[in-house]
Amino acid sequence: MITEQDLNEAIAQCQGQKNPNANTCIKLAAFYTIKDKMYESKEEETAGRYSYDLPQDGTIIYDGDSDFAKTINNKNIYEILPVLDELMETLKYINPRLYRGILEKL
Repeated sequence: MITEQDLNEAIAQCQGQKNPNANTCIKLAAFYTIKDKMYESKEEETAGRYSYDLPQDGTIIYDGDSDFAKTINNKNIYEILPVLDELMETLKYINPRLYRGILEKL
């Protein structure tokens, strides 16, 4: 039987892919559907809460498999944003096309 932990790990793996394709999206949708059907009561308790929601104190709760996700998890957003801002300013001059692409995604 598939456990909720198995599904959470599979979802995190799909979300952590750098270049997701249609196949990744299909898998992700399937994992969420299975999780919703098998673990409805737990989902209802946490409705409206996403992995990137911020608690009142500004602490980031972001569970993912990437190095970045692991680094920012449980950190304060107000300490991270200046670092990301500096990175984006540097990227603006080094690779303007990538910089504009990131801003469009945001």
